[in-house]
Amino acid sequence: MAPARTPLDDLRREIDQIDDAIHDLLMRRAAVVERIGAAKGNGAAEAGAAPIFLRPAREATILRRLMARHAGTFPAQVVVRIWREMITAFTRMQGPFAVAVYAPEERRGFWDVARDHFGGFVPMTAVNTPAAALRAVSEGTATVAVVPYPAEDDADPWWRFLVSADAGRPQVVARLPFGGRGNARGENRDALAIAAVPHEPTGDDRTLLSIEIGGDLSRGRLKDSLEACGLPPVSFCTWHPAGHAIGMSGGGPSVHLVEVADFVAHADPRLARLTERTGDIPVRVTVVGGYAVPLALG
Repeated sequence: MAPARTPLDDLRREIDQIDDAIHDLLMRRAAVVERIGAAKGNGAAEAGAAPIFLRPAREATILRRLMARHAGTFPAQVVVRIWREMITAFTRMQGPFAVAVYAPEERRGFWDVARDHFGGFVPMTAVNTPAAALRAVSEGTATVAVVPYPAEDDADPWWRFLVSADAGRPQVVARLPFGGRGNARGENRDALAIAAVPHEPTGDDRTLLSIEIGGDLSRGRLKDSLEACGLPPVSFCTWHPAGHAIGMSGGGPSVHLVEVADFVAHADPRLARLTERTGDIPVRVTVVGGYAVPLALG
C-alpha cells in the first residue's frame, strides 16, 4: 500500500510543476532569441555591416524593469544574477562572444566581477594589463574588455587609447557590477566594460568624455564651462602626456576624462558649445562611451 500523500508532497509536486513551467519558458525564450539573431543577421547583410548582438543598454533596461516589479523575499541580487547568466547565454546563441579581463595575479577581483556579470560559462581570458584587454577587442579576439574604473592616480591611464575619431572604435558600454557586488575577491574597485558597439541611452546614464586641452585651462574653469553647457561633471581624471596632444598646439597640454551625469551622443550640440566657450584655447572633445547607472540594491 502506497504511503499517504502529505501536504509536503503536494508542495514539492507544485515546485516540480513550477520548474517545468520555468524550463518551458526558457526554451521558448531561446526560440525567440534565435529568430532575433536571424533578423539581425539579415538586416546587417542588407546594410553591408556586421550584426551587433551585444546591447548593454537593452540589458540594463530589462533588469531595471524586472527590479521595478520584483516583490517578495527572494533576493533581488539573485534575480539579477540569474538574468545576467541568461542574457549572456542568449547573446552567445546569436554570435561569438568572449571576454578579456584585466586580472593579474594580485588583482583577481576583476575576474570575479566579470564572471558575475557575464556568466560562469562565457569564454574569458585573463590579461596582465588593461591595454592588453583593449587590444583583444580591437583585434577581434574578444568581444568585451573588462578594465578597472579610472582613478586619478593612474600614471599611464588605459582610457587614453579610446580617444579616436574612428566610428567603430571600442568604447565604454557598461559599469560593473550592475546589480550589486557579490563575493568577489580583493579590492572593491568597480570595473568598466569596453566593446565596439554603439553607445545607447537608457534613461539614467553617465557619459565619459575625453577633453584634450592644448593650453592653460584650469580644471575649475573647465568644470564651470561643462556646467554652463548642460554637461554636469561627476568626476575628473587628468593625464599630462609627455608631448602635445595629437593635433593640438599651445602650451601645457592635458587630457581629462570627465564623467557626465547624462547621456551625450557623439553629435550632441552641447559638445560644440563647450569648445566655443574656451575661446582661443584649443580643445577637442571625444565621447569615449558611457553606461547605464547600476542598480541600487541593498
